[in-house]
Amino acid sequence: MAVDELKQGLLITDKRPAAADIEYFELKKPDGGEVMAFMPGAHISVRVPNGEIRKYSLCNDAEERDRYCIAVKRETNGRGGSVSLIDEAKIGDEIMVSAPRNDFELVSAPQYVFIAGGIGITPILSMIKWVRATGTAKFKLYYLTRSPEMTAFLDELKAPELRGMVTIHHDEGDPDKAFDLWPVVEKPGAAHLYCCGPRGLMEAVRDMTGHWSSAKVHFEDFTPPGAITKAEDVPFTVRLAKTGAVYDVPVGQTILEVLRAHGHDISFSCESGSCGCCKTGLVSGAVDHRDLVLADHEKASQIMVCVSRSAGGELVLDL
Repeated sequence: MAVDELKQGLLITDKRPAAADIEYFELKKPDGGEVMAFMPGAHISVRVPNGEIRKYSLCNDAEERDRYCIAVKRETNGRGGSVSLIDEAKIGDEIMVSAPRNDFELVSAPQYVFIAGGIGITPILSMIKWVRATGTAKFKLYYLTRSPEMTAFLDELKAPELRGMVTIHHDEGDPDKAFDLWPVVEKPGAAHLYCCGPRGLMEAVRDMTGHWSSAKVHFEDFTPPGAITKAEDVPFTVRLAKTGAVYDVPVGQTILEVLRAHGHDISFSCESGSCGCCKTGLVSGAVDHRDLVLADHEKASQIMVCVSRSAGGELVLDL
C-alpha cells in the first residue's frame, strides 16, 4: 500500500518543542485505552490538518501501550505536511493515524551500531530504549547534528547512565567539521548497523560499509516519493519480459508509479529505496541505482523500481 489505512483517531495529549524546528507530539486514545502494539523501528502514517498524509517514526518505548510519541521536523521547503501539523494541530485535537508498520525492524544481535542524523534519531531512540530494557545487547550511538539547539532529546541522551554509549557531534554546518565515521565502521564484527537521517549521510554510510554483510546494514528513509531526482533525468522505456508490454517513464515519475498506473500490482512501502519491498528482477538494461538496499552483486539482476531509473536506453524487467 502507498499509504497505510488510517484506522484510529487519537488525541494529541502533549505537544512541545523538542529542539529548534522540531516538535514533539504525544498521541493517546480518546477513551484512554491501549493503542496498537509496535516494535522498535516502526512508524505510523498521520493525516495532518491540511489533509496530507505523512509517515513519522515512533520514538517512545515499544513496551508502552497507552501512547504513541513522534517528533516532527519543520520542512519549510517540503510539501507542507510538517508545517501543517506543527502550526495547526493543538493539544486536544483528534487526528487519524494508521496501524504501526515496520520497515526498519530491529533484528536480534549481540551488538548494535546506531548512526542518526538530525530527526533520524526518532526510530533509533525507540531502539535504544528497547535494547536497554531487555539488556540483551551492547550498543553505541553516534548522533550527528548541526548544533545543540537543533538536537532533539539532547538532555535524555546526555544522561549519566548513557555515558560511554552515546557520542553526540555538532558540525555547525561546516563539512570540514563532519564526524569521521570510518573508524566506527572499519571493522564489521558481530554488530548490526542501523542508520537514519539525511539521505547524504545514509549514502555515505552505505558507501563506507561495502565490506559489511548487506544483511547487517539497515536504513530508514522518509524522503518524499519522487524526490530522489537528478537534473540530468531523462525519459526512458521499460519492457516487461513476460508480456512484451512497453511503457514510457517520463521525468518526474517513477517506474513503480507507471507500472501501478497500468494495473500492475507491485508490492511497495517506503517509496524511497530503503525498505526493499519493491525489489524487481532485471533482465537487461543499464540502471542508475538510487536505492540503499541492493548489494553490489545484486545490481546486475535486480532493481528497486520506486527510485531507480535507466542510465541510458530501455530497461527490461522480469515481469
